[in-house]
Formats: sequence, structure tokens, C-alpha cells
Amino acid sequence: MSAAALEAREVSVSLGGCRVLKGVSLSIEKGAFVSIIGPNGAGKTTLIRALNGIVDLNGGSVQVMGQALSTYRRRDLAKIMSYVPQADGRHFPFTVFEFVLLGRYPYMSPFSPATKEDRAVAHAALERTGTDHLGERSIGTLSGGERRQVFIAAALAQGASILLLDEPTAFLDYRHRVEVAALLERLNRDEGATIVSVTHDIDEQVLTCNRVVAIKDGIVVFNNEPTGLLEPGVLEGIYDTPFRHVHDPGSRVPVVLPSSARL
Repeated sequence: MSAAALEAREVSVSLGGCRVLKGVSLSIEKGAFVSIIGPNGAGKTTLIRALNGIVDLNGGSVQVMGQALSTYRRRDLAKIMSYVPQADGRHFPFTVFEFVLLGRYPYMSPFSPATKEDRAVAHAALERTGTDHLGERSIGTLSGGERRQVFIAAALAQGASILLLDEPTAFLDYRHRVEVAALLERLNRDEGATIVSVTHDIDEQVLTCNRVVAIKDGIVVFNNEPTGLLEPGVLEGIYDTPFRHVHDPGSRVPVVLPSSARL
């Protein structure tokens, strides 16, 4: 078994006087692709922020590559782990290339221009995400799907081997959802990136990742291979709603739908 890239040990977090995470323990191996699912308000975003040190812990600890998260300087942590937050509609006064180049901040000295190497890494990140043709475009002119891919490119420019993503396909149309999902799968499969992705979509991408972790009411209620979600009563217990599995002859996994959905 691979060594752990990330490990949470009895992590508890309170926000605004409310206990959001309640003793969560989780180990994520190097090179894994883990999807985090669960109902709204379950603590998914808080968990991924706790793993990155964005929120303070009320209890427990987090380790990154075998070292306590609390011992890292932010610049050093950014070279190992990158974070792509939820889309919030903000516009940035940069071209796509300038924005991706900002991902090189852990390696750049204050008030010093980007080096030739920094620019080469940024160009490579755009190529890896298939967004190199957008380099001179303003961030504000991009579609939602293009923006998500560019944000992932900026994360890759950091040189990090661990990517934390909070709902990377939220609010995207089907084409861009597929493109972003395929990009993440390629980064994991071909480049060995460790990917932890929060999602609301119980689809083929989730059902074909390495592992699924379900959070409900601030605790882990499922932590297993994705096929375990198809066992009777598992999804129903996570979401408190009935589901049905529709078998698609063209796919190796069934389509999962709430039972009220109509085909």
C-alpha cells in the first residue's frame, strides 16, 4: 500500500459556534483519487479546508506527506498541495496566462519578476489542461467550464502533487463537466496526482474513482470503494432519500437517480 499523502486524525472543527466536523479520521494514499460526497451542510467543504489548513482545528491533527500540517510554512505547503475553491463568480483583472503565472508564488521572491522557468511552467500547465489557446484572454471573458480548467492550471503551476478541489464541476453544462472530469482523471492516471474532490454528483466519475468518502452530520459514514455505494440502502442512508439504479448497456456502471426522477 502507498504511503499516506494526507491523514486526518480525529479532526474536529467548529464554525460560528456550531460543531461542523466531529472527530473525522481519514487516510488518503499517494496517487489516490478520492471523491467526498454527502448532503448539503454535512461538512464536506470544511473537511477539505481543514486538510489544507484554511480553517483552524478544535481538536485532532492533520498530516501532509507524513509531517504535521501545523509545522509547514504556507509557501512550503503550497509546493506540495494546491486548493481549487468553489466557483464564486468573482472576476480577476488578469489574462489567463497572468493568472496561471500567479500559481508560481511559492517560488517567486517578493517584488521580483517571474523567471524564464516560472513562465515555462505556467505555459506547461496551460498545455496540460488544454487551455493554452486561452492564454491572452481575460479571465472575465471565460465560460464557467473554461474558468474551472484555468483554475486547475494555476493549481498545477504550483508544482503540487496533491490537488484539493471543492465542487470542480458545479454549475457547469454537461460538456464542460465531462471535460473537467476527464482532466482530473488524466492527471491522476497519467501523472500520479493525488486528487481529493468534493462533489454532489453521484455519476460515473464518482463510481469509477479509487475511493469515496461520505460525510453526514460532521462524521464519516462511508469510506470504501465506490462500488460499495451500490449496495442496498447505502445511498439512502447517506442522503435520507430513496434511489434507483438504472443499468446503461453502454456503461460499466449503472446510472444512479433519486427514485422520484423520471426518465
